[in-house]
Amino acid sequence: MLLKVGELAKKSRLTVRTLHHYDAIGLLTLSARADNGYRLYNRDDIARLHRIQALRGFGLTLADIGAYLAQPDTPLADIVARQIAMLDAQIDKAVRLRDRLLELRGTLMDGKEPELVDWLRTLELMTMFNRYFSQEELDRLPMYRKTQTQSAEWTELLAEVRAPMDAGVSPADERPRALADRWMTLLARDTNNDPRMFAKLNRMHDNEPSMQASMGISPELRDYVIRAFAETKIAIFERYLSPGEFLFLRANYGKRAMEWPQLMADARDAIDEGARPDSPQARELARRWMDLFRSYAGDDPATHAKIRHSLQNEPELTKGSWANEELLGFMREAIGRPK
Repeated sequence: MLLKVGELAKKSRLTVRTLHHYDAIGLLTLSARADNGYRLYNRDDIARLHRIQALRGFGLTLADIGAYLAQPDTPLADIVARQIAMLDAQIDKAVRLRDRLLELRGTLMDGKEPELVDWLRTLELMTMFNRYFSQEELDRLPMYRKTQTQSAEWTELLAEVRAPMDAGVSPADERPRALADRWMTLLARDTNNDPRMFAKLNRMHDNEPSMQASMGISPELRDYVIRAFAETKIAIFERYLSPGEFLFLRANYGKRAMEWPQLMADARDAIDEGARPDSPQARELARRWMDLFRSYAGDDPATHAKIRHSLQNEPELTKGSWANEELLGFMREAIGRPK
């Protein structure tokens, strides 16, 4: 069966102008023309049009689509499978939105009036998560699926941390340090103790001011928690270092703290990809690791030995680092030092 351009436009819900453009750029070349000069499309043309529209749906440019279709043996079944996967992802998003709407309806039926601004912020937050995390990652991210109990825990903790910060209490005081410990414990739980999730969450927080407003975590509040959490570790290091070594560590510890999560994430990826500790990828990770380590430990091997000794003896020093023994063992081998 052959279709005229108008018939194909109607059935495909594309404009005649679009089909003419595809023809003009060689993306959908005609197989035949009627005696009167009308464009005619056969089954192969329509199958190619399906490929084109499917690839458009994946966000490819027309130039990229042309290059892709120019490859030999481009199976239509693969493109259909990708379409199905994309639709499945859209269905998952729709189901999650439906669940949120059901929660809203339940609140309204209970006679309560949720704040519209809060509801809109929730929807905005869902969209932001989808920009930074894949669907598979969201399925493994407890923070994204957090229950009312988890939300209440964070709301309470945020208020408790904000009070001493606003009052000018030093992060080295006992109360902020205890709150920071709770904070990092909840954060590890809600990121599935995965440094990759934590690194992406940090990136989203840094890049999205609306997320900071929605979650109530300003950069100042986060920095206060990080300093308070570091103070607990600094106090432990003091027991192992000379006065001069400790002064250097105190002055520099934490300055580059926000670089560690991404490094941990990259190391975790390398392990999952099967990289060997002596591979170029692992050696580059080792170089970055030692660069961060020296930023607060200095360059004296004797000081390094003391700090490593403290890390082996004091579990509190590795708490909240998102590093398990597998990751640390991999990095030890990559750096090239004995266990």
